[in-house]
Amino acid sequence: MSRGVPGPASGNRHHTLTFGGGTLSWEQHAEFTTYTWDGSARPDQLFGQLAATHPFGAAFRAPGDLLVAVRLELREPVENEDWRSQFDESSLTVSNLEDGAATVVTDFRQDGDGLTRMLLFNRSLSGVQCGAVVQRLLEVETYRTLAMLGLFEATGLQPEIRRFEIELAEMTGQMKDAAALGTNQELLDKLSALAAALEAGATASAFRFGASRAYAEIVKARLETLREEAAPGDLSLASFLARRLAPAMRTCQAIEDRQAMLSRKLARATTLLRTRVDVELEQQNRSLLQSMNRRARLQLRLQQTVEGLSVAAVSYYVVGLISYLAKAAKDAGLPVPSANITTGLAVPLVVLLIWWVVRRIRKHHGEH
Repeated sequence: MSRGVPGPASGNRHHTLTFGGGTLSWEQHAEFTTYTWDGSARPDQLFGQLAATHPFGAAFRAPGDLLVAVRLELREPVENEDWRSQFDESSLTVSNLEDGAATVVTDFRQDGDGLTRMLLFNRSLSGVQCGAVVQRLLEVETYRTLAMLGLFEATGLQPEIRRFEIELAEMTGQMKDAAALGTNQELLDKLSALAAALEAGATASAFRFGASRAYAEIVKARLETLREEAAPGDLSLASFLARRLAPAMRTCQAIEDRQAMLSRKLARATTLLRTRVDVELEQQNRSLLQSMNRRARLQLRLQQTVEGLSVAAVSYYVVGLISYLAKAAKDAGLPVPSANITTGLAVPLVVLLIWWVVRRIRKHHGEH
């Protein structure tokens, strides 16, 4: 570090050192880092010029986006209320803490230096109690700001969700009139693309909305721990945050509900359309199979006809050969019947033999 002192050890999430006449603390959280400097305030002026040695001057470079900057001054109680001039009356909150042992004043607004001012009057808190109260007040502002990040996410998603709702309504209307398989398949592709886009947005925002709810619960728990009550005639911390934080959380919840509702509607529409496409494909396949069966039957009949003609043709030629052999044998003086008798007797035998051979050949090819 620039002060020449050792930094935090690897894996440590908290580190403290002396810096600029005060104590500088660093703490690493799940998704943010806090720097806290505890130094002396000017005794003669509320929220006066800070000492030049404080660590958050022009040379300070935050490791990421700066989300929260709080200046909390711890003072002894005063009789007058001149401190009110340091705050915006329109959002001023004044609360008694720890059963009246302390009073905190803030307006949750940034001053000219970008700091949210908090003024804590300590009446009877011990050092340990006072440190715990300061820590809880800083956590209230920190987690309040982090919880509000979900509102920005929700606001950014609203136009997209509205577009999804309109597109789904249009496609649902088209489903009623779509009859052709090609049209239904095109609608199914569009629904699938819309569902993918919706799930991508819901997945990306799920962590932010969940974190915002968790941070809001932490704020609520810290306020309960402070045991705060509004000062007479003023607004309490809890009342102010209820007006600001609760609507933001409801907006986040509303966006999540719309995402879930859209997802269910898309799932139903996709299932209905896919069923319709499957039925149409089954009908087409059934018609195709029926057509193939008809062609197969025609082909079988044609094959049987050709086989019959083949048997007749082959038999005719074989009988003709037998006739020539019978005539030749008779002319040679062999003791055989006349050629006509021999040919006539050979006809049924030849036909049966040729039919048997053709049948064996067809059976052999059918097995393979």
